[in-house]
Amino acid sequence: MSILHKINVLRDLFSPGEKLLADFILSNPDQIRYMSSRTLAETAGVSQASVVKFTQKLGNKGYTDFKFALNDSLHQTTEKPSVQLHGQISLDDNFDVTADKLVASKVTVLHNTRAINSQQTFELACQKLLTAKRIMLCGIGASALVARDLTLKLQKLGMAALTESDTHVQLANVANYSQDDLLFVISESGETPEVIATAKHARANQVQIISLTGYGSNSISRLADVCLHTVADETSARLSSILARTAQELVIDTLFILLTQSSDKGRKMLEASNQALLDYRAAAR
Repeated sequence: MSILHKINVLRDLFSPGEKLLADFILSNPDQIRYMSSRTLAETAGVSQASVVKFTQKLGNKGYTDFKFALNDSLHQTTEKPSVQLHGQISLDDNFDVTADKLVASKVTVLHNTRAINSQQTFELACQKLLTAKRIMLCGIGASALVARDLTLKLQKLGMAALTESDTHVQLANVANYSQDDLLFVISESGETPEVIATAKHARANQVQIISLTGYGSNSISRLADVCLHTVADETSARLSSILARTAQELVIDTLFILLTQSSDKGRKMLEASNQALLDYRAAAR
């Protein structure tokens, strides 16, 4: 993710002073390259220390590193790229470059997704999952695979969870759900028509909703009681939702670990599930 895109995505999480800096940088990226940290501070109306802290918050060692990152970001937007396969990976990249770029992009996505989801939000999501009578998870396409993964994890903890990718079945199930039940919706765009229809039906029945969508306001998150988010820079042509799925998996794995930590019953159920697999493997030898 380029530094300019990162600033734009994380803007709503900044303090008032940081937002002043963010807005000035986004509006005048070419000028920043020729400014000292002191000049930028005076122009934006903040302290020089605030400028340095802001650049460090973005993952840079200091202001100089930030300017290098900004130059790279501007270069990416002006140069004519080769055919892009996925994110920064191009058709001309060799194996080592491709692998390194993919690892770097995944690490960035993981850090950014971790940064935008607060402990309080995770804990509230866990509380609703633990107290729900029934849990239905839904998603379309690649998100359906993530929904299936979380369903299996919840089932191992003894929760009454199921997943369904067929919209008709989703609607039929939600029609019999109530405020004691929960719908967990996964959609990177937050605008998948089929999933929106299910979420709206659930909201009409007062079913609790947890959403996992891309960062920002969208149709699905506006229907949810608890909003979890991902940050995946996949605006360019892509082979599949690689980075979005990486971010989604981080969120559901974090939920699974927190649920395991907070539930004695869940831990016992998980141990029983694991033991059943061990017994099966031992008997099959």
